[in-house]
Amino acid sequence: MATRLQELYKTRIRPELKAELHLDNVFAVPRIEKVIVNAGIGRVLQQNPKSLDEITLAMARITGQKPLLTRARKAISAFKIREGQIVGLRVTLRGRRMYEFLDKFINAALPRTRDFRGLSKTALDGKGNYSCGVSEHFVFPEMAQEEVGLTFGLEITIVTTAKNNEQAYLLLKKLGMPFSA
Repeated sequence: MATRLQELYKTRIRPELKAELHLDNVFAVPRIEKVIVNAGIGRVLQQNPKSLDEITLAMARITGQKPLLTRARKAISAFKIREGQIVGLRVTLRGRRMYEFLDKFINAALPRTRDFRGLSKTALDGKGNYSCGVSEHFVFPEMAQEEVGLTFGLEITIVTTAKNNEQAYLLLKKLGMPFSA
C-alpha cells in the first residue's frame, strides 16, 4: 500500500515532470532516493548525560525508525569532545517511511515552525540534493509540547536522482515543499 505522497508522485507528478523536462524514459524522471535525518546532540549530552534515552525515543517517534548513534572519530579539545564519544543520532529513511516522513514534514512540521517564511532555494547542493534544518524538534505532530523536556534540532537531507538543481527544485516544488519567493 502506497502512501498519499507516493501515490501523488506516481499518478500526477512523474508524468508532469516527464513532459516538462522533455524526457523519453519514465526512469529518467527525478525521484526521491532517500531522506537522512540527523541530530547533533553533543552539547545536550554534555549538559545532561542521562538524556540520551529521551532523545533517542523522541527521534524514533518522529521518524518511525530507531536512530543510529554516531560517535566522534577523533578528539577535539576546543569542543571538549573525546574520541568515541556520542555526538549525534542519524536515521536513513527509504521507501514507505521516507514518503510518510516527507508528507509529515512538508504538511505538518514546517507550518508549525516559528517565524517560517519558506525554505531557501540556495540549499540545493548542485547535484540535486536538498538540505534544511529545524531548530526545535517539537514542531512534529508526534511531540506534544507539554512532554518535551529537552529541545534539539534536526538536519534533514533529501537525496534525489536529479542531475542538477533545476530538476531537483521542480521535483520538490511539485511535492509541495514551501520555497520562499
